Amino acid sequence: MIRRVADIGPRFSISDVARILDLSASTLRMWENLGLVDPQRTPGGRRLYTASQVEHLKYVSRLRDENKLSIEAIRLKIAGKDGPRRTSVLQSSSAASIARHLRRLRQSRNMTLAEAAEGCGLSVSFLSSLERGQVNASLATLQKLAVFYGTNVLSFFGSAKKPRKLVRPRDRPQLSNEPGVNIELLSMGTHVMEPHLYRLAPGTSSGGAYFHHGEEFIFVLSGCFEIWLDEVEHYRIEKGDSLYFSSSQTHRWSVPGEQEAVLVWVNTPPTF
Repeated sequence: MIRRVADIGPRFSISDVARILDLSASTLRMWENLGLVDPQRTPGGRRLYTASQVEHLKYVSRLRDENKLSIEAIRLKIAGKDGPRRTSVLQSSSAASIARHLRRLRQSRNMTLAEAAEGCGLSVSFLSSLERGQVNASLATLQKLAVFYGTNVLSFFGSAKKPRKLVRPRDRPQLSNEPGVNIELLSMGTHVMEPHLYRLAPGTSSGGAYFHHGEEFIFVLSGCFEIWLDEVEHYRIEKGDSLYFSSSQTHRWSVPGEQEAVLVWVNTPPTF
């Protein structure tokens, strides 16, 4: 259904756009995660697209289907045509939250940038850029920082919300920093398990290997997902597959092919 807002033209729901462009809603969400479009949100979290955004998505679809360009090639082409790709509000706010938290952690320990960088295996320039909110951190980088500072990844994204038993989609804390990597926390409070919903765009990865204390369980809802354990075991898991492993094994992952991967990923104890 087309919705109209006074003086600013028509707005289209994600189902409208999916029908107009003959695309799936998951493809539209993936393109949003990659920064190709930034729809408005209602107070309830529903996406609303402008007419110009629909036309822009038609262009993206033509580049993919007619020109046979990959999503990464499309991103580069659009960046060259329209200037640098604008970082989404979500990515900007999370980068700022991570930057503030990292500065506090380092300064509370009276450490220099060089000392902290050496301790977590990063370059001084990269850690400095992270502390200024100028770059995004991969999941592997966040895990390394969390282990070094004796905290968890969740702490980088702000204070925890009030504990509750029922968590609705609109209330899920968003743990996203990299384009194409969307992680939502599925529970709130202190629990022995920490479940997440991952939506991962094609070509995305963990950005390296990491490890920590505990055990992990992955169940693939859709798409395909590859993971390496200790650089010895390699698993390609698809829809309906599950994997259980020790978090002490170094692990890294990537998403092959052209389809978004959606998975439920559970850590125990809560170490994310």
